[in-house]
Amino acid sequence: MRILVTRPREQGEATAARLAALGHEALVAPLLTIVPTSGSPPAGPCDALIVTSANAVPALAGFEKARPVFAVGERTAAAVREAGFMNTRVAQGDGASLATVVANALAPGARLLHVAGRDRKPEPQASLTREGFAVEKFVAYEAVTAIELPENLRLALREASLDAALHYSRRTIETALALTRAANLAKSFLILRHLCLSADVASPLRERGAARLIVAREPDEASLLAALALCDSSR
Repeated sequence: MRILVTRPREQGEATAARLAALGHEALVAPLLTIVPTSGSPPAGPCDALIVTSANAVPALAGFEKARPVFAVGERTAAAVREAGFMNTRVAQGDGASLATVVANALAPGARLLHVAGRDRKPEPQASLTREGFAVEKFVAYEAVTAIELPENLRLALREASLDAALHYSRRTIETALALTRAANLAKSFLILRHLCLSADVASPLRERGAARLIVAREPDEASLLAALALCDSSR
């Protein structure tokens, strides 16, 4: 199958390599670009770092390598370890799952620093705050949306040469919907088979009437690619 991947460039290329290994062709058309902010971490010590995306890893360079790090997902945890932080614990799933891992490892009252993006979900901070942890934020990066459709995606939609699309974030889907509508290609986009990381990610497509929606069993890439394999076998 020829599959659309709209993740930021570096992540998209990594996904494309995994798709190629499975016998698929990827069309990488980034709709978000990850850029560092000019922010700096708050003053004072912290007991542990929280990382919910591999995009935060470059911002860890200024922290001592012995500091504990809690990460969401094996791939993010691997990137943290590659950066030299070997005291890393991983939560499978999402921010709420990470909050559980932290609560099981540290005592309430611990000061945690979430190295985060400018646009982020309430978790894990909401759950950790309820459990009595002090959570501060270091906004280290942000995702800048594309202002028009990448030309390769515009051409593929016009030629109806795509079979499916993989979706990892709600914001990327919202951007895709806005840009395809502006380019008069919304119908061509909506008729694709859309595989989404979670029900929340899928919701903008559902609201726009996309008929072929598939949500991964778990919010991770392995489950997303497993869902794709089931689609491929049923063709």
